[in-house]
Amino acid sequence: MTKRKIAVIGVGKIAQDQHLPVIEKSSYFELAATVSTRGVQHRDLPVYRTAAELYAAHPEIELVSVCTPPEVRCELVREAVDAGKDVLLEKPPAPTLSEFTDLVAYAKAQGRLLFQTWHSQYNQAVDNTRDLLACEGVESLHIDWNESVRKWHAGQEWVWEPGGFGVFDPSINALSILAKIMPFPLWVRDATVRTPENRQTPVAADVVFASAQAHAPKLSGHFDWLSDEDRWTFSIRTRKGTNISLENGGMRLRINGELRLEGASEEYERIYERFAQLLERRESLADDTPLRWVADIMMVGRRETVAPFEW
Repeated sequence: MTKRKIAVIGVGKIAQDQHLPVIEKSSYFELAATVSTRGVQHRDLPVYRTAAELYAAHPEIELVSVCTPPEVRCELVREAVDAGKDVLLEKPPAPTLSEFTDLVAYAKAQGRLLFQTWHSQYNQAVDNTRDLLACEGVESLHIDWNESVRKWHAGQEWVWEPGGFGVFDPSINALSILAKIMPFPLWVRDATVRTPENRQTPVAADVVFASAQAHAPKLSGHFDWLSDEDRWTFSIRTRKGTNISLENGGMRLRINGELRLEGASEEYERIYERFAQLLERRESLADDTPLRWVADIMMVGRRETVAPFEW
């Protein structure tokens, strides 16, 4: 099988940790070049300061993976589409729903494929949980999504700027899992959003979700970016009394306390496999549900100012 050439735009932490090594071992793609405004070199690949330089030098590259911070993605995706490229887009897809809606419509109008990735959805334990909830329903669900910004985003000031999402940069992964496993629609009923007095984006939040279900399931989440211990867990009770613990960011599944599945961390391998499938069928995939919930939390949430954050 002939591999398809792909370039990565944005060579930050997530690209270096996941996208670049995953593409290099892929059966479907050949890593052909990178774009880095800082000139970050990856192996002996050509590196360009701008996407325009990449497109001029390598018209044969048909695919790009956009891994920059979200505030610059709208321009980059439009530029890629105008250059005739199909696009894989890291999460969060854009700073606002309006920008993301525009990107989806623009790519469609130009006949280009856009794949918005929600990498935490691509775990077998997530699929198994979805199937179980489809059969047994949901009585209650609580999310604990806690980690340390100092550990996972050390020194990355952009996460604290407008459009940087703050705690929702990692917590949108939890919302993406929620969007996949729930057997009925949800919306945000109430929230408390906590923001350091010297920052623009939140460091923690508590959220209550609602639904139109007659039995009024209890649905909530706690999101914390200053935790001393990583905890990425869904605690769920079904209407039939089954207790589900979806742990480790969606990779581990316990049912009634018994370990049923523990998968390896291969989320990014799965999203590139999915990209290959979409390219074969010429189908875009761009779900805005997790981003919409973040927007709703920020719209209805009560604001609390907390102690200053310092690295």
